[in-house]
Amino acid sequence: MQFTIEVNSKSIRAEKGETILSALNRNGIMIPTLCRMQEFTPTGACRMCVVEVEGRDRLVTACSALVEEWMKIRTHSPRVIKARKTIVELLLSNHPDDCLYCDRNLDCELQKLSDQLQVRERRIRGSKIKPRRDQSSPAIVRELSKCILCGRCIRVCEEVVTATSIDFIGRGRATHVGPAMDRDLNFSSCIHCGQCILVCPTGALHERHYVTEVQEQLSKNDVTLVIQYSPLVPFALADELGVKYQRDFDRVLNAALRKIGFDKVFLSGAGTDILITELADAVTAARTTGETKPVVITACPAWVKYCEQFFPEFLPMLSTLKTPQQISGAIIKSTLPPKDQNSGVYTVSVSPCTAMKFEARRDSMTRKGISDIDTVLTVRELARLIVLYGIDVTNIDPEPADEPMSQRSSAALLAETSGGLTESVLRSLTLRAGGMESDKSAVKKLRSVGSFREATVTDGKVTYSFAVVDGLNGFEKLRERLEKGSVYDLIEVMACPGGCVNGGGMIPAGSKEAVRQRSRFIYQADEQDAMRGPENSATVSMLYDDTFKECQDLTDKHLFHTHFSRRDVLL
Repeated sequence: MQFTIEVNSKSIRAEKGETILSALNRNGIMIPTLCRMQEFTPTGACRMCVVEVEGRDRLVTACSALVEEWMKIRTHSPRVIKARKTIVELLLSNHPDDCLYCDRNLDCELQKLSDQLQVRERRIRGSKIKPRRDQSSPAIVRELSKCILCGRCIRVCEEVVTATSIDFIGRGRATHVGPAMDRDLNFSSCIHCGQCILVCPTGALHERHYVTEVQEQLSKNDVTLVIQYSPLVPFALADELGVKYQRDFDRVLNAALRKIGFDKVFLSGAGTDILITELADAVTAARTTGETKPVVITACPAWVKYCEQFFPEFLPMLSTLKTPQQISGAIIKSTLPPKDQNSGVYTVSVSPCTAMKFEARRDSMTRKGISDIDTVLTVRELARLIVLYGIDVTNIDPEPADEPMSQRSSAALLAETSGGLTESVLRSLTLRAGGMESDKSAVKKLRSVGSFREATVTDGKVTYSFAVVDGLNGFEKLRERLEKGSVYDLIEVMACPGGCVNGGGMIPAGSKEAVRQRSRFIYQADEQDAMRGPENSATVSMLYDDTFKECQDLTDKHLFHTHFSRRDVLL
């Protein structure tokens, strides 16, 4: 039901049951907000979206108040603007003045609001919040002095990630956001997914930077510097650098990385192809031996930590296969010779996932105390490194990646979406059974929207059942299905809704539709690629037929496997 309301002396159409903010935005009137997030229940906590409603003594929060037919609204009256400006001034009264050094400089919502509302002097002076920088986590840094208590991170952690690692602590002026018992993140149940980073409006939460460490290694002449990047990185990097993505940008990135000083450039997608092959082998072997226990994919390190902390009873179901990043790292450290006997190989991985930073530090990912991956950078960090070294990506001739990991199939890119790895395994199983194409109805179910999806496929005389958990919010549905007796051959769990396309190291998507748009780009790229699976990859064939046989450490492929154990953390 639609009706007319008056806004700034103009009539606009509104729908019954929608909020004032929704009606205004639909009609091209934008109202500033700080605590609001799309697709979340509004709280009206920040008060930035207040408007003046005739007949009401107090200003009304547009994000939480519903429209009514009689309403006459003023969105930018002197009273409203003064109220918004005062709110920003109060937030700035005890906020640090180190914008030039802040991680979110020029990309800070508080900074933008200050500019929009013409806040040009400090009229309100408050005692500064004592700086407290929590760098205990290998993936996420907390700076409490920059927190404005909007509550976005808390809501995402509780309602989307379901880890509930942080909450409001204290009362009054002493209120702040932190883990249980106000300890550091390293002692909390944080799974390092980085979803809190994506929604933080200031620099209170950001990824831990390792660009300086990489710079130090680049200055050394006796170290073999190797970098690998996941299939999604070129697309995300182009967006970060403000460059239009083209199919050849992957090869341009190879050239840019060599200009920075890296000796070898590899594709993590080759590791993804190996993972797909090994998962298909595991599913086939389980079916051959009559194993009823599902193979649960462990390609998401945030999900693995979540399982270790909250559901250790699931650990026996987890596949022991490492992530593509770690598989590629094991191949690099095992096959690539150093420049001389006294030097070493330093490996850098670029990923859209902040949890990969934590994974690279796991004891189970080291050999004799040495990590297969020395440093992990996010897409944002790689963009800063490219800018730092003055590389113009629009004026570089494309170059191929290095052997033995110079190619990857479109299935490796597909694995960056939620359900994509399962679809890739299904594609491999279909080809092994003599088929040409995966069951389209099953693919449609795997690509559909929802926190829990399942599909059943029959290849010849064998029927396979798959389940996908898209965001940990859907994990409870999986548990219910398993308790009721449902049997699955393969289960995929992604901590970030939508998959790696919505990872903590990516540019914030802002909405579920934007995340789906990224997935659609991957689906289109997959359809246009001739190399659609590891079975069609010359790189995979060479690795299995030559590289693994020649390298004693890789012959039995034990380096592709790891183990997981229960974690006891503060809740």
